[in-house]
Amino acid sequence: MSTKDELLECLKEGKGTWLSGEALGHRLSISRTAIWKQISALKKEGYLIESSRKKGHMLNGVPDCLFESEIREGLGTCVFGKKNILHFIQAESTNMTAETLANQGAAEGTVVVAEHQTKGRGRLGRTWFSPGGEGIYVSVILRPSIPPNDAPKLTLMASVAVAEAIRTCAPVEASIKWPNDIMIGGRKVAGILTEMSTDMDRIHYVIIGMGININNPSENFPYEIREIATSLFSETGKIFSRAEILRKCLESLERYYETFKEKGFLPIMKRWEELTEMMGATIRVDAIGNTYSGTFKGINEDGFLVMRDSYGGVKRIISGDVSIVNR
Repeated sequence: MSTKDELLECLKEGKGTWLSGEALGHRLSISRTAIWKQISALKKEGYLIESSRKKGHMLNGVPDCLFESEIREGLGTCVFGKKNILHFIQAESTNMTAETLANQGAAEGTVVVAEHQTKGRGRLGRTWFSPGGEGIYVSVILRPSIPPNDAPKLTLMASVAVAEAIRTCAPVEASIKWPNDIMIGGRKVAGILTEMSTDMDRIHYVIIGMGININNPSENFPYEIREIATSLFSETGKIFSRAEILRKCLESLERYYETFKEKGFLPIMKRWEELTEMMGATIRVDAIGNTYSGTFKGINEDGFLVMRDSYGGVKRIISGDVSIVNR
């Protein structure tokens, strides 16, 4: 832990009370001048600290930023985010940064988070709207010991984890649309982008990228997605702590990852089907070179979409873009 983080921890312990520079310096074994330097750095980051030469320093508020110290405070994981959290004010894409780190040997559980993405990415080459200070844009590096053909199941696993985290933090009925969209009332609030590096028989790493719309006002969404996107603020009228929701997402993701490793995909599959609103709906799937229509029946043990067409035939679809025609 850095000196600045140790100082912040002290200020948080005494939040709302004055702490003298002498007492803080003694506790951290640094000079009062060094305390002033670190206090100035914290103020620049947005921490509301009142300072008085006679009384000392008092923490009155913390910024809604996804700093490492804010994510770690109260984080209930064993691996994810426990060792490496890299925070960026701006990044092209957290998945791109995580990919570079993974190729350099970054450990499983490494977290990359950005306040703003300039080239946020979604599935099928789409962009992810990533304005500063409103959403969560985060990627987690995994190194699972599974065959490459099992990797798509991790996207479904992450979808379950994020949907449950959102339900825990906000009074909304977050649901899943195959394979990786988190929906509220038919509008998309979050998406998962899974990318990986493999050989024929082994996975080097998997990157789980998550984009979640948290405090976005509806009028801030670009016109072309305004009717299909939403945020927790748009749904509830409330401002949420992004750090708290990110903690819940990491905890949920780690819990389901452990379930996947210990018990396989079946419990993930069952929970996915409980969280989707697609069961029994009439859907259209735009796959490469083909369009299919029919009734959604669920997902199978491989994570494929299962649908029954108008002739009674059953189709299993590996990938595609799904539209719900009616429920």
